Amino acid sequence: MRIQLTDVKEGDILLRDIFNDHGTLVLSAGTVLKSKDRHLLERHQIDLIDIIERLTPQYSIDSMAVAAVKQSSKNTSREQLINQYEVAIQHTNLIFEHAAAEGIVEDSDIEETYLPLLNQIQKERDVVSLLMLMNGEEDYTYQHSIQVSVLSFYLASWLGYSEEDAKRIGKAGYLHDIGKCVIKRELINKPGALTDEEFEQIKQHTLAGQQIVSNSFDDEWLSLAALQHHERMDGSGYPVGLQGDRIHEVARIVAVADVYSAMISNRVYRKKQDLFSVLKEMHQMSYSQLDPHITHTFIRKMLPNFLSKRAKLNDGRVGIIIMNHHTEFFRPLIQLDQQFIDLSKNRSIEIEEIMIG
Repeated sequence: MRIQLTDVKEGDILLRDIFNDHGTLVLSAGTVLKSKDRHLLERHQIDLIDIIERLTPQYSIDSMAVAAVKQSSKNTSREQLINQYEVAIQHTNLIFEHAAAEGIVEDSDIEETYLPLLNQIQKERDVVSLLMLMNGEEDYTYQHSIQVSVLSFYLASWLGYSEEDAKRIGKAGYLHDIGKCVIKRELINKPGALTDEEFEQIKQHTLAGQQIVSNSFDDEWLSLAALQHHERMDGSGYPVGLQGDRIHEVARIVAVADVYSAMISNRVYRKKQDLFSVLKEMHQMSYSQLDPHITHTFIRKMLPNFLSKRAKLNDGRVGIIIMNHHTEFFRPLIQLDQQFIDLSKNRSIEIEEIMIG
């Protein structure tokens, strides 16, 4: 039954997940509502909610009903997503092998791999939790390709591209590293620093990627993303050292997605970094290497996904992120039991880690 927030009673059970205007999960289906939950919904300006039908005036909480709601609304969709993701990794492996052998990729293979996963992923509105789900220990190159495709799609959508063009940019993200199929695997997965000669070999994946994509598609967006995703706004990138607007916008979008995915992933030579800390580092990069408008849009749209997540502070305490600051991106309002700390005013305290799971 659908009711006004003002009609909520202690013990009502949510029938469906509740998201705010930013697409952030506020409360999960199956939550047994208390007064603090109603206050939380008020802060997110949510007026109508769906609850499990009240059977009697003096009803009791049915734990089996709660479990059933949670199972149907979350677990099933997550299982479907995990299955689709595992299939996509296997298909991506085959696509890379085919590209290495034939010098082309088949559009039908891309469509059958990328689009079903993307359609399933669009049901997941918590991008942070989604990325953690898609961040395993093995098959880095294939997982990275999928992550960058998803992030490129979201970012293009946030920048105002149509759904059709956003999917096209997601495809560019999926193919951005296809040139790595011609690089020796042991070199890509080498632990420790690369020699200058080895780094020059790695750089060739951008040129190889452009060639493979150009052989396969008549689409400048896809080929330039493969070629230019390592170019940087200050000219410090490769393979050419382009600066500013000489780098195609799609390549600049894919570059932001590529950097974020790489930094949050486990690599043989580097441990993954905290998702929140990576955004802070990318904010610094936006003043030199990454497109500032694209990067700041990415940050602003990612930050709401951290609401309601646990945050470990630099003094050892753990609180909940309640509200983001509109200009101080990385200094939100934190709740510690009944205490609230505004990090935009308390400059000595910082978030050290976001605790997910």
